[in-house]
Amino acid sequence: MAVKQEHFDRLETRSPKAREAALMAALPKHIAWAKKRAPGFAKIFSSINASKITSRKALATLPLTRKSDLAILQKGLPPLGGLNATPPAKLFVSPGPIHDMEGLGANWWRTARGLFAGGFRKGEVILNSYAYHFTPAGSMLETGAIALGCTVVPAGTGQTEMQVAAIERLRVSGYVGTPSFLKLIVEKAHELKANISSLKKAQVGAEYLPPVLRTALQEVGISVTQMYGSADLGLIAYESLLPDGSVAPGMILEEGLLLEIVRPGTGDPVEPGEVGEVVITSFNRDYPLIRFATGDLSAVLPGTSPCGRTNVRIKGWMGRADQSTKVRAMFVTPGQVSEILRRHREVTKARLVVEGEAGNDRMTLKCEVKERPAALAEAIVATIRDVTKLRGEVELVAPGSLPNDGKVIEDLRKYG
Repeated sequence: MAVKQEHFDRLETRSPKAREAALMAALPKHIAWAKKRAPGFAKIFSSINASKITSRKALATLPLTRKSDLAILQKGLPPLGGLNATPPAKLFVSPGPIHDMEGLGANWWRTARGLFAGGFRKGEVILNSYAYHFTPAGSMLETGAIALGCTVVPAGTGQTEMQVAAIERLRVSGYVGTPSFLKLIVEKAHELKANISSLKKAQVGAEYLPPVLRTALQEVGISVTQMYGSADLGLIAYESLLPDGSVAPGMILEEGLLLEIVRPGTGDPVEPGEVGEVVITSFNRDYPLIRFATGDLSAVLPGTSPCGRTNVRIKGWMGRADQSTKVRAMFVTPGQVSEILRRHREVTKARLVVEGEAGNDRMTLKCEVKERPAALAEAIVATIRDVTKLRGEVELVAPGSLPNDGKVIEDLRKYG
C-alpha cells in the first residue's frame, strides 16, 4: 500500500535540539503542577525543588514511581493514589487490581498520531476490536480515530462472524486490535467466503506480532503497523509507513512524552543503545505521571527514522524488567544486584545467573571489569552474602562480554 509521506503536525519534524529544549523548559513547570494538584506527587516530591529540574541529569535524581507500586498507592488513597491532578471523566477497573483514568478532551490518549503514521486518514471506517468493557483499550483507540475524522465501528472483542459481516457490509478500511484476533477475522472471512477486500490497513498492539503473521497479512492486502502503549500512559511509541508502503525500522516516541532507559532495579540511565527499563515522564496535565517505570524493556535506536520524523526511536517491547526470582526460599531482586554494583565501582555491568536443581540452587554474579584482581572477586562474594543473605560465586569477565538484553538476573533453572 503506497502512501504519501505526510506528518501529523510540525512537532514530528522538529530538530532534536529544539524538541529537547522544549521538554526541558516544560519539565519544572510540569513537576510544580503535579506537586500542587496531585496529592500523591506532593508527597513523592515533597523535598524536591521543581525549579531546579531543568536537565536530564537533574530528572534522574527524582524517585521512580513504578507501575508495580500503583496497586498499593491506590489502595491507600483511592481511586488513583492521588497521582491525578484533575477528576477523572472515566475510571477503568480492568485488568486490575490497578485502576486507570481518562480525562476530558479530544485525543486524550494521543493515539491519533500513531494511527496517522500507520496510514489512517479522515473519512475512513475503522473497526475497533479492542475491549470496551471496564478496560481503557477500546476508548484509547476510539478517541484517536475520531480525532482523525474516522468513523469508528465499536466492535469490541469476540463474535468473529459479526465482525467479518460488519467489515463486508460497511466497507471497513482499517482495523485496530490485537494481531491474533485480526488473524482469526481473516481466517473466518475465508471460511465464510466473505469479501473483506476493503480492509487495507491495521494498527495492532497489546501482544507480540510475529513477522510471519505480518507477512501473511500483507499477502492478503493488509498493511500492518504496531503501536506500543499502556493503560496508564496511552500511546508511547508507534511504527510508521514509508512512501512505498513498507514499515520504517523502530518505533517512534510520542511527542507528549520524555523517555529514559534505566538499568532494571535502579533509576540510573543506561548508555545509548543499551537495553533497559522504559521510564516515561508524561506531560498529561490530568494524569502527570513523572518518572513512571513501566516495567518494560527496550533500547534506543541510533539516528532518525527515514519517514522524516525526528523523535527518538526505540526497538519496541523487548520483555519485562522485573526479573526478581526466589533462591533457596529468599527473593533476589535487580535492586540488590544494583546495590552490589554500587559498593564496587570497578564493576561496570553485572548479571546474576541462577542455576541448579530444586533445593540445590547456585548463584554466580558475572561482573564486567577492566582488571581482575583476586581480591576484588573475594570482596564481591562477601557483598553478595551481605546484601542477599545468600552464598554466591563471582566470575570476572571482560567489558562487553555480557549480552545487551537488559537482563540483570538470568534464571536458568528447569521447572517441571
